Amino acid sequence: MKGLLLIEPLVAFYAFASFLVYPLVPQYVYRRLWQDITNTTYPVSDNTSRCDPSNTSSHNEEVQKAASLFSLYTELISIIPSLAVTFILVAYSDQRGRKITIILPLIGSLFYALSFLAVSFFELNLYLLIVSSFVSALFGGSGTFLGGCFSYIADLCEDGQQKTLRMAGIDMVIGLLSGVASLSTGYFLRAAGFNWPFFTSALFLCFNLLYAIFILEETLQRPLDAPLDGSLRRTAMHQLAYGAYQLFAGASRRRNVLLMLLLLLFGSFSFVNMGGHSMITLYELNQPLCWSEILIGYGSALSMTMFLTSFVGVTVFSHCGVPNIVIILIGILSVMAGMTLVAFAKTTVMMFLVRLPMLLAIMPFPVLRSMMSKIVSKTEQGALFACLACLDSVNNSVAIAVFSSLYAATVTWYPGFCFLLSAGLCVIPLVLLVIVGLLGVDESKEAEVLIPEEEGLAGDDDPLLT
Repeated sequence: MKGLLLIEPLVAFYAFASFLVYPLVPQYVYRRLWQDITNTTYPVSDNTSRCDPSNTSSHNEEVQKAASLFSLYTELISIIPSLAVTFILVAYSDQRGRKITIILPLIGSLFYALSFLAVSFFELNLYLLIVSSFVSALFGGSGTFLGGCFSYIADLCEDGQQKTLRMAGIDMVIGLLSGVASLSTGYFLRAAGFNWPFFTSALFLCFNLLYAIFILEETLQRPLDAPLDGSLRRTAMHQLAYGAYQLFAGASRRRNVLLMLLLLLFGSFSFVNMGGHSMITLYELNQPLCWSEILIGYGSALSMTMFLTSFVGVTVFSHCGVPNIVIILIGILSVMAGMTLVAFAKTTVMMFLVRLPMLLAIMPFPVLRSMMSKIVSKTEQGALFACLACLDSVNNSVAIAVFSSLYAATVTWYPGFCFLLSAGLCVIPLVLLVIVGLLGVDESKEAEVLIPEEEGLAGDDDPLLT
C-alpha cells in the first residue's frame, strides 16, 4: 500500500502526547517531594496553607530547591545518550532514510510515559523516573524526532520560501496541539489525578508509532544491501563523521564561516529560550503566585500560542518581503522582553500578561533552519539537521541543568534571577546576528562553490538574508 508523505499529523499527535504530560511532570515531582520532605499531604484544594508566609512549617523553599535539583539530575543523566543517539541517527538517515529517526524516539517517549504511569499508579520510588529518563534517552529524544521531521520536509521541498513556511508550519502545529494539551492538563489532573493523563499520553504515542511504521512513506529509497558510499561500506560512526566533515569540506571559507555563525546563533538562542521557560512552572508554584493546576494549565496553553503566532508572523513577514535577519531580530527581542517581565511578575494577572511580549519568540527557529538548509546540498540535509538536532538536545539539557541549579541557589533571595539572566544572555545571539548581517553572504554563490556541477545555480541570485 502506498504510504503518505504527511509528517504534520505525526508531529501533531507527538506534541499533544508530550505536552499532555510535560506540565504535569514538575507538578508530580513537586507533590511527591512535598510529601517526602514535610510528611504531610499536599494541599490540593487550598493553596493558602502551602503559600502562607507566616507558616514556617511549610518548607516551601526547601521543596523548591529539591524539585529544581531533581530536574538537574534528570537532565544530566540523559544528556550524553540522547546527544550521541541524536547525532548518529539523523546523520545516518542521509543514507538509510528518515523514518528511523522518527520511530526510535517515539519508542523512547512511549517508554517514558509508561514509566511515569507505573511510578504514579503504584507509588514507586520517585527516583526511578531518572532511570526511565536515561533509558528513553537511549532511543533519542525530541531533538532526534524533530531533526528527522525537518530532514523529511527538506527532502520534499525544493523552493526556499516553501521550505521556510513548511518548517514554520511544523512549529505552528506543535504550538497548537501542545496548547490544547496544556489547557486540558489542569482539568484532567483535578478530575482524574495523574494516572489518566499519563495513560492517555501513552495511547497517543502508540497510535503515532503505528502511523510512523505502517503509513508514513519514506522519502529516501535505498536498498538495504546498497553500499553507503561508493564501493565501500562505512560503519555508522564513520558515516556520521564523514557526513559532518562534508558539511564544511567542499565549500568556500565564507560559507563555512556563515554556517558556523548560524549554528552558534541557533544554539545560543535555543539555550536562553529553553533555560528561561524551563523554570516558569516552578516559579508559578512558588510564593507569591502559588498557582493551582488549573492556572498552570492556562499559563502553559497561553505560552504555547507563541508557536501559532510565530508561524503567522513568519508567514506575514515573508510575504511582505521583510529580510530574514529582521525576523530573527524581532524573535530575539521578544524573548528578551518577556523574560525581563517574568522576573518582576508578582500577581496572576501580570504573569498572564508577560506571555504577550513572547508571542513571536519562536520565529527565529524555522527561519534559521531554512537559511542553513538552503546553503548545503541535497545530500547533506540529514547531516545538517543532525547537527541542529544534536545542538538542540545539548542546549535543552544543559540549559535546564544550568537554570535548575541557578534557581535552586537563588530561590531564597530572588526567584526571578534566572529570568533576568536569560534576558541578559540574549545579547549573545544579538551580537552573532549583527555579524551575520554584516557578512551578507549570497546563498547562490556559496551553493555554486559547494556544488559546481549543478547547472542552474549560477543563474539563481536570491540572497540568503532576504
